[in-house]
Amino acid sequence: MTEQKHERAEIFVPPEEIKRQLAVADGVAARFAAEGRIGDKKPLCFVQTFGCQQNEADSERMAGYAVRMGYGLTDQPDKADLILVNTCAIREHAEKKVFSIVGQYRHIKDVNPALVIGIGGCMVTQEHRADKFKMSYPYVSFTFDTGSIHRLPELVSAALSGGKRQFLHSGEYRIAEDIPVARVAQHKGWLPIMYGCNNFCSYCIVPYVRGRERSREPGDILEDAKRLIDSGAREITLLGQNVNSYGNDAGFGVDIAELMHRICRLDGDFRVRFMTSHPKDASDGLIVAMAEEEKIVKHFHLPVQSGSDEILRRMNRKYTAEKYLERIEKLKKTVPDVSITSDMIVGFPGETDADFEDTMTMLRTVRYDAVFSFIYSPRTGTPAASMPDQVPHEVSTTRMERLLALQGDISAERSGRFVGRKLRLLADEVSRTDGSMLTGRGEPVRPVHFKAPADLVGQFVTVEITEADAYAMYGKLI
Repeated sequence: MTEQKHERAEIFVPPEEIKRQLAVADGVAARFAAEGRIGDKKPLCFVQTFGCQQNEADSERMAGYAVRMGYGLTDQPDKADLILVNTCAIREHAEKKVFSIVGQYRHIKDVNPALVIGIGGCMVTQEHRADKFKMSYPYVSFTFDTGSIHRLPELVSAALSGGKRQFLHSGEYRIAEDIPVARVAQHKGWLPIMYGCNNFCSYCIVPYVRGRERSREPGDILEDAKRLIDSGAREITLLGQNVNSYGNDAGFGVDIAELMHRICRLDGDFRVRFMTSHPKDASDGLIVAMAEEEKIVKHFHLPVQSGSDEILRRMNRKYTAEKYLERIEKLKKTVPDVSITSDMIVGFPGETDADFEDTMTMLRTVRYDAVFSFIYSPRTGTPAASMPDQVPHEVSTTRMERLLALQGDISAERSGRFVGRKLRLLADEVSRTDGSMLTGRGEPVRPVHFKAPADLVGQFVTVEITEADAYAMYGKLI
């Protein structure tokens, strides 16, 4: 452990604890082997993920632990002996969907009484949600909050041994290094560089379920990046609730821009993405790094949430519409033809017709390639949930329809600029509806569909764009 990491040891799970959990995992694998549950007979694990890319990265660690414990992985819950659900608490719809799906798993448990079901993630980091699983879902074996993922082997081992149900709420948000990872796709890799958030936007539950900002050591991140590249990753996505503030909590003299320069200097044919950014921390250095480094994909996701200064103030976003547009102008000037996307919340408490028109003006001014828009959803425990002047749902719905219509026209226009160009794309996956078609991703925000053999998945290809609309592009392999 470096001197800097030693000084920050309290934010890390002790290495000895990780070693203990790995030993427990090996013990579970030995138990399965002794029972003859190997090869075609090995037990199977199904991991279901809701929410953001950070949750997807966490799920790959859950799957990595499962493999270490001797499980095979399956995408069919009714075939599983272990079901792990990684939940999201960002919106009410996501929570309702989790409750519904976990309710359906009761029937699988009825057929397979030995099935172990565990619920993790942001949703059960809220005690009242964990209590609901405890009281209303008796077939759930355990829950574990975002600070307890590293304890998954002992939870599974106890459940397999007939131990009592466990509902972990550690209240700790430490960084757990060296947990095994089972990647969904070998050509892509999630790379968390920090965890938590210090911004406390008035509508957001993240600081309450992910904790305060904790940056990983630059050396550890670079080692992970090397491992990803050596194992075949051609696209690495740097993750954090606010990647722009990387290093601010640590004092090791490396910010997000310098970190990206160091990663891009690594050997290999790969590219780098990053998310999510906060406008108040989108530095000139980061923008310049995107311009200078060929390996950084020229796509900047910069959530604005609203175009109204009053709503931004109520949201506690810590910038004005003018300041946001200054960042956009700097970005467009420094990185020509950059693709810009954003998040928008419609119907935030107190949003007037004039406030909403400011948001529409923001769309027309920036001309985003795409916008991820949501109707405001109150989150228990956040300041916005108790604010006066909650906007009626029918008003929010009408506003959302207008926003989507405008952005649809803008997205179609922005996609159209790629028609006729030859683009270098990463062949990402085979089409789910046509086995002769692949989907590729690159500088355009929208997926690109083109006819090509399946063995090109995971490789860089050149595709000429022939058609484009608001939602997708189409091309031919060169």
